[in-house]
Order: sequence, then C-alpha cells, then structure tokens
Amino acid sequence: MLAHLLQKLNGHKPPTAAAAATTVLLRRKTTSAEYVSSRNRDPTFEKLMDKYKNLFKVIAIQDLILGATTNAAVPAGVSVDFLNRLSQRLHLNRGATHFLRKYPHIFHIFHHPTKLQPYCTLTENALKISRQEATAINDTLPVVVNRLVRLLSISVTKTLPLRAIFKVFRELGLPDDFEDSVILKKSDLFALVDSGNEPNTHSLKFAGDNIPKGELVAAVDNWRVLECCKEDIGVDRNEILYSFKHSYPPGMKLRRSFKAKVKEWQQLKYVGPYEEVEIGEKRKNKIGMMEMEKRAVGIVHEFLSLTVEKMVEVEKISHFRKWFGIDLNIRDLFLDHPGIFYLSTKGYRHTVFLREAYERGCLIEPNPVYEARRKLLDLVILGRRGLSRGHPEPRGVSQGEDGFTEEVKTDSDED
Repeated sequence: MLAHLLQKLNGHKPPTAAAAATTVLLRRKTTSAEYVSSRNRDPTFEKLMDKYKNLFKVIAIQDLILGATTNAAVPAGVSVDFLNRLSQRLHLNRGATHFLRKYPHIFHIFHHPTKLQPYCTLTENALKISRQEATAINDTLPVVVNRLVRLLSISVTKTLPLRAIFKVFRELGLPDDFEDSVILKKSDLFALVDSGNEPNTHSLKFAGDNIPKGELVAAVDNWRVLECCKEDIGVDRNEILYSFKHSYPPGMKLRRSFKAKVKEWQQLKYVGPYEEVEIGEKRKNKIGMMEMEKRAVGIVHEFLSLTVEKMVEVEKISHFRKWFGIDLNIRDLFLDHPGIFYLSTKGYRHTVFLREAYERGCLIEPNPVYEARRKLLDLVILGRRGLSRGHPEPRGVSQGEDGFTEEVKTDSDED
C-alpha cells in the first residue's frame, strides 16, 4: 500500500513484485544508536543519572585537589588556570571557573599567596565527606578482599588484568593504594604476575594453588532462597529455581508474547557465575546459546551486586568480558533484559544500574561508603542554594547524623 501511494504521488506505475521484494531487502537495519535510543526510559533513574553526571565531574576535580602537594601554610589545591586547560577533557562546557562557582558548598576559590593566581581547594564540608569515605573504605577492607576473591572466582582462568581492576577500583570500594594495602598485604591469598601478552603489565591471580574452597553463593541465589521462604508466595517454588527478579520501567507495555518469552527464559537452566564451564561447549544449538546468554546475565548481575553503588559504566565492565567468558555484546545484553538492568546514556557515558537494588532513586540496602558518597551528591544537588547575601560561606546546610541533606531556606534562595 505504501509503495503504491509513493508511486502515485511521483507519477509512476506501481512496482512489480520483484521490485517490491528488492525494496524490502534493501531496507535499512536498526543501528546501534537507534537500538539504544529506542529503549524504555525510567524517569527515576534518568533523574538520578542527571545528578550523577555532575557528581562525576566534581569527583574528577576533587581527586586532582587531594592529589596535589601542599604545605602547612597553604591548603591543598590546584590552579584554576590548570583546570581551565582541562575543561574539554573534564567535559566542563563553560569552563572550569563557571563550574567551580556553581558548587560553593564543595569548592572554594582563593588567591594563592606565593603563586599569585587563583587556586581552588575543597571546603570544610567536602573535606569531611572525603575523610568519611576514606574511613569507611578502610573499615570495610575485609569486604573488599571478599569482592576480589569473588571476581577472580568468576574468571574462567582465575586471573584478571590489573588494569581492568584499576578501571573499577572506585566502584568496588577499593582504596587508592589497593595494590599495596590490599593485594600485597594479602600475599597469602593474592599474587601479581607479569602478563605474558602485554609487556610492563600485571595480572592478579590467587597465590599458588590457594583457590578458596568455600562455596560462593551468588546474590541472585540468596534472593531465590528468600522468595521460597515466604509464606504468601504467589508462584510455584519450582519456577523460582532459575529466576531473576524483574521490575520494568513505568509505562512499558508488556505484550503477551513478551511475557511468554520472559517466563520461558526464567525457567531456563544455566551455569551460575561461580560454577565451572567449558567455553564453547554449549554453542551447538539455540537452547545452548540461550543458556550461555543467561549465564552472561548471571555474571553481570553478580558483578553489579559486588559494586558499592550497584552501578557501573558499560565501558568499564567490558574490560572483563573476555576474562569472564562472555562472548556477547555487553550493552545489548542490558537492553535485552530491561527488567533486570537499566541503561542510562546521560553524561557522555553509558551507565548500567541493577534495578532491584534501587527504590525511588536510592539503594535499598545502603553501605557506609555509599552513604558518604551520597552526602557529596547532596552538596552537588544543593548547588548555590543556601548562601546568604554577604556571606561567602554556605549557610543553608543543616548538618545532622544523616549528613548534609537538609536545606535551610534563605533570602538568596528566592532569587
């Protein structure tokens, strides 16, 4: 019908059956960008990521300030001119000066007494949060060691490149010096070896044959046990045996055929992330490919469960794809399972969230490191609000046991 209408408008005869078939065959396929843009958006995660994209820029500048050398007379800081030269790399579209002035609760610009130029340092509130995060990381080192053990156990070769771990050290809650404070201190458990394929690089593996013998239980298995123990469970317990928790974006239309496919996928058996598997063994038929895909979902689900904020940049997790034996496109995996993961493209990056870990934009089960980082996010959200006229210091933040989350309305907020 459409072809006939177009031909009529152009004043030509209708195409033959062969020509119509050729037109169908030459139809443009959906590109990767179109596939991403066609996903069902979740307003809660989009609003959260809209705030996080500025937090990432704040953290990048904060790391530069904390890493700068200083003396007792002058606080640690970096020159504003230096940050302006890094504006493009830090994605500061209107320059560093404009960005710093947007967050007076975090950054303080002062005139350096010896350098004779404007410098930027952290405010006392921001320094408190930084110290709180460092303390929380040090207090949770046993948990960090367990995370590394689990990551190595997921690896097919029980080995991971150190550069890949560096990419996600913040997401895993590792200290800045984790190579010395965690790996070398646990030399009975971990070992660093030279990478044979790449010169001047190292890989992390278990020391000797000291592979942990204790059974590691995946986070999804713990959820299944809790679901089966509920008295008012609404489904057959046998259906939960291989299931994942699903929750879809609001407004997403779930067709009957889609629900049937999800139900079939939920009941599909697969090899868990900590179980041994021979890569390439189950690729002979469609069922085998589906089982390998479900194993990949289980691996990524467990990886996100091990992170502090249950979220990670897609590019970072792609560094582990080969070592985890995932032979699929990671981003497509997230898009194909919108009930388990949510993919956001805000802030020059693709970030994936574990849907079940969040409720109303916050972690359901927070941890000390997350709580410290959330306080910094609160200051980012506060922006310039809470500043009284004539006072350079922030006056609109109420410091309580839960952090700097309560805003006190001032005259300047009316502007």
